[in-house]
Amino acid sequence: MITCCIQYTLDPHQLDAFEKYAAAWPSIIERNGGDLVGYYLPKEGANDFALALINFANLAEYEKYRARLAEDPDAQANLAHARRTRCILAERRSFLRLV
Repeated sequence: MITCCIQYTLDPHQLDAFEKYAAAWPSIIERNGGDLVGYYLPKEGANDFALALINFANLAEYEKYRARLAEDPDAQANLAHARRTRCILAERRSFLRLV
């Protein structure tokens, strides 16, 4: 198993827009082959940082997921929401393995 860790830098004035974006992903991720661990939003400390963790059997399954996601109309609409609101300033993906 691998975990895709998506690190977001957020506009702290657009946290509500990001929360809407994050809340829309669970059903989209699951139907396209990801196993969502969760989205994590700021509570205390830095107010411009969030994480998403998504499990996959392996990197090949992640690549299939990405291809399906690119064709998913709900995923496209959610990404358009993020672009329109500019709630995400930067995004980084890392792949982790459980020790």
